Amino acid sequence: MILAWAALGVLVYAYAGYPLLLLVAGAARRRKKAPEWRGEWPELTIVVPVHNEAVAIGATLEALLATDYPADRRRILVVSDASTDGTDVIVSEYAGRGVRLLRLPERGGKTAAENAARGQLAGDIVVNTDASVRVHPAAIKPLVRALADPSVGVASGRDVSVAPGTTLANAGESAYVGYEMWVRDLETQVSGIVGASGCLYAIRGDLYREPVPPALSRDFAAALVARERGLRAVSVPEAVCFVPRGASLRQEYRRKVRTMARGLATLGAKRHLLDPTRHGAFAWMLASHKLIRWLVPWSAVLFVVALAAAAPDHPLARLGLAAAGAGGLLALLGWLWPEGRPLPRLVALAAFGAGGMVAGLHAWLRALAGRRTPVWEPTRRGPMSVA
Repeated sequence: MILAWAALGVLVYAYAGYPLLLLVAGAARRRKKAPEWRGEWPELTIVVPVHNEAVAIGATLEALLATDYPADRRRILVVSDASTDGTDVIVSEYAGRGVRLLRLPERGGKTAAENAARGQLAGDIVVNTDASVRVHPAAIKPLVRALADPSVGVASGRDVSVAPGTTLANAGESAYVGYEMWVRDLETQVSGIVGASGCLYAIRGDLYREPVPPALSRDFAAALVARERGLRAVSVPEAVCFVPRGASLRQEYRRKVRTMARGLATLGAKRHLLDPTRHGAFAWMLASHKLIRWLVPWSAVLFVVALAAAAPDHPLARLGLAAAGAGGLLALLGWLWPEGRPLPRLVALAAFGAGGMVAGLHAWLRALAGRRTPVWEPTRRGPMSVA
């Protein structure tokens, strides 16, 4: 039973203990209001990496052009990762409205596309976003204000999970996104977030110009590169970005495997930041938010195995094993649920949680086997309504 309690402790710490410690650590710190920029707003480039986004790119560009930021201080750069579906033609139609297209002749993946943008930037700030999301019209200025603090190198937006307009979305994803944004707000109070949102973040141009290996995640690496330069990454709740939920559990599973595998590779490349003697509280936060959370799937397996071993002699172990089995049955029910039919919330949450655990194990096995996934397959989330 001791092994079972230890395994359960990893899960409890990752999702409850760590935020509680952040609350305690941040209680004595008052959140500083970002100073206003003096004079005119700084020039910036909004970078949008895409691959075969003909369905969404027009609406995405219209939303970016409608943002509350001076048009003469803003440039939009779309980097097409060898799109073949007409995306490039649509983007070209916006050339007269300040949108520039950079087409890559061969597919290299999202990070490779973002690396290619480095030579096409204007201004000292880069705003990175995604074609499948919608940036709130008032989101850009709060990100820029956050960078007015000379100690801040990266300002990350606040993801808001919304249901796609034409599909039955996963409620579990919505709950998880809200939890993640809350944790990032707590981290900002203490020392700064350990990874930016891939949907929307702003970064100083000199940090963005630092190349990131194509197999790594640039949004995660952005916060780590900033820390290496002695700068913080912060979460900006006012910079809202609407993110459509995945259309199915299977789609979310594939996304999680890809994202976590790239995250593990990124953490491995920047593992020196886990040294608390050099990086203090940030090392603890990086280990807690990323490494320990990514170890939870293994602790869950160990927990069930330990319960099974102790069940013959311990009634509590038998009870725990029964509860785990019930949760597993609910998760299986969610995965077998017919497409298009309303999914009960409890079943959706169980299926989302169990799917995340299995996806985590899959990602670890892929990472340990040295299998990288640098070539990008964007998550097709469909249209959405944010009214």
